[in-house]
Amino acid sequence: MKNIAVGIIEDEPLVRESLVTFFGEQHSLKVVCQVKSLEEFQDLYQSGGSEAPDVLLLDIGLPGMSGLEGIRVIKKIIPDTDIIMLTTYEESETIFKALCAGACSYLSKRSSLSQIMEAITVVFQGGSYMSPSIARKVVKYFSPSDHSKKELLTPRQQQIVSGLVEGLSYKMIADKYMVSIETVRDHIKKIYKKLQINSKAELIKLSIDGDI
Repeated sequence: MKNIAVGIIEDEPLVRESLVTFFGEQHSLKVVCQVKSLEEFQDLYQSGGSEAPDVLLLDIGLPGMSGLEGIRVIKKIIPDTDIIMLTTYEESETIFKALCAGACSYLSKRSSLSQIMEAITVVFQGGSYMSPSIARKVVKYFSPSDHSKKELLTPRQQQIVSGLVEGLSYKMIADKYMVSIETVRDHIKKIYKKLQINSKAELIKLSIDGDI
C-alpha cells in the first residue's frame, strides 16, 4: 500500500506538533501539509504548489474561517481528499452540519493517537470512522424516538395541565372549561397515571421542563 498523504489544519501548536511527530514515526504515512488556518491552506493549495493530501484532519474552532465553513472550500480546491473532523465540538447539530457539508468522519480530540491513525487508515481504504461517543449520537439521532409524554394526554387533559401550571384551582379550571369539578378531578387522576407521577408539583415540573 502506498504511503497515505495526510494534511492537518489545526491552530493549537501542541496538538499540531504532536500529530506531526507521531505521523512522522509511521512508515505508512507522510504529512504533506500542516497549517493553522483555512486561509493559510487556501494560499498553499490554490497555487497548486503542494501535493494534495489523501486524508485531511480538520479542526472546527479555527481563527478566521471555521472548519465547518471550510469543508466546502476544501472540496472545491481538492475534491478527492477525504476530510476527518478532529475537534472538541461534540454537539449533535455540529456533527451533522459537518457530515452534511462533506466530511466523511468525525473524531473527538479526546481520541488517542492510535485511534486517529486507525481512522486515517479506515478512511483511506474507503470507510468512515467516528469516535464511539460520536457514533452513539448518530445512532440515537436516527433511532425511532419515544413518544413525547405530551402525546399521552388528550387535548382536554392538556388544557387542565395548563390551568394547574397557571395556578388555577380545580373550581376555576372547571368554570373555565365548563365542566364539573368531578370531571377535573377524574382527568387529573388519569393524567397522574399516564405520566406515572403522584403530585401536582411533579406535574408542574414536567410542564416547566418542556416534557409535556
